Amino acid sequence: MDRRAFICIVGGGVLTTPVVNEAQQAEGARLGVLLFSETDPNGAALRQGLAELGHTESRNITIEYRSAGGKPERLRDLAVQLVAAKPDVIVALGGDVAPFVRAATSTIPIVMVVSNDPVAGGLVASMARPGGNMTGLTFVSSDLAAKRLQFLKDMAPRVSRVGVLWNPDHVDPEYRETRNAAQALGVRVQSLEVRNADDFDIAWHSASAMHLEAVIAVSSRLMILNRQRIIESSQERRLPLASGWGPWAKEGALFSYGPDLNTVTRRAAIYVDKILKGAKPADLPIEQPTKFELVINAKIAKTLGLTIPQTLLLQADQIIE
Repeated sequence: MDRRAFICIVGGGVLTTPVVNEAQQAEGARLGVLLFSETDPNGAALRQGLAELGHTESRNITIEYRSAGGKPERLRDLAVQLVAAKPDVIVALGGDVAPFVRAATSTIPIVMVVSNDPVAGGLVASMARPGGNMTGLTFVSSDLAAKRLQFLKDMAPRVSRVGVLWNPDHVDPEYRETRNAAQALGVRVQSLEVRNADDFDIAWHSASAMHLEAVIAVSSRLMILNRQRIIESSQERRLPLASGWGPWAKEGALFSYGPDLNTVTRRAAIYVDKILKGAKPADLPIEQPTKFELVINAKIAKTLGLTIPQTLLLQADQIIE
């Protein structure tokens, strides 16, 4: 039951004259898109957003796709290939994808959609004035981690030791913000670091050794690729699992709290449209989410012996029965 919408704008562009932009639109725009894998659902969401703005592949836009097939070592060469194709705009979907596009061109405008901090990651100068040829959207929000921990405590009030499953190579503030919020909630936060798939077994062993009572998974490419494994491991240990995006709760986490990914990516098309009309990425702020979805899996709560407060059920955007 969806009751709230995520509203967010992303984008970027280079300064060109109105005459050139009108010519580009008349002839058909050329868009490059770099994906981590062919199955990335954000690609479909981007096309939908473009279509809503009147940019359709069958009529007035050509889209050049490059996919790494899930192999990060291919991203560098694919980014170079896209730049060589000379599109009007390049869209980089993913915080692990964007750096390679940025390294490949300093002139073609880039719209990124990333889950990490683009300033801390060195992609842009600042959120308000990104500078250069790159702008876009990040899912990072300073209030998100603390609110997620609060929801966990509300749903499982006896929890006092929480593990944060995160990838230190994915630059975002979520572990730090969770730790900062923990003391006021009477919670001890433990770091469960994973940098590759082999680290998960070690992390779960540590969780057992530290007698952790719940886990928060910080979303990143590594976490998403291992999402089902994480969910199954938490269920085997009867640990409430929380994360940032709806698919986690729908597939077996206790709840998720964060932006809707498809809505965000569709909105990215707005700034692709702005680029084709002459907008400069240096002047377009990096946008952060301001509204989030709370998705609660009531079935999982029941198996864990948890009673979800009525106040949270009323706040939920979706309840999985």
